[in-house]
Amino acid sequence: MKYALFDMPLESLHSLAFRAATASRCAGEQGKYWEMRARLFANPQTLGQVTAHAAAVGADLPQFETCMAANRFVKQIRGDMTQAQAAGVAGTPTFMLATTDAQGRLKVERVIRGAQPLAKFQSEIDALLARQ
Repeated sequence: MKYALFDMPLESLHSLAFRAATASRCAGEQGKYWEMRARLFANPQTLGQVTAHAAAVGADLPQFETCMAANRFVKQIRGDMTQAQAAGVAGTPTFMLATTDAQGRLKVERVIRGAQPLAKFQSEIDALLARQ
């Protein structure tokens, strides 16, 4: 089983969402992706202060700032957004349970939209596993 995350910053809802996605990726270069992502989601009112958040999660600041200034992950994040939209994702969170074919291509089997209770995920995963 694998877990893949696609960035889909909704700039129409928060003008700094894309910057936050970039900051998470830049922190991720240093093994701090999840810490940064969690911190930014917990503090949406201070997304403009990504360097302070990077310091708080223990990132090397010169390396982080270089990454941010270079816009290193813009292409990848825009690619994630394009893929998500092509798959019919209109909002976050959206979860897709998928299988892979012999060539390794994903086939979406189930879509779970919105924040759902654990029981919803368990029943969908169990139903998918029962088919295999």
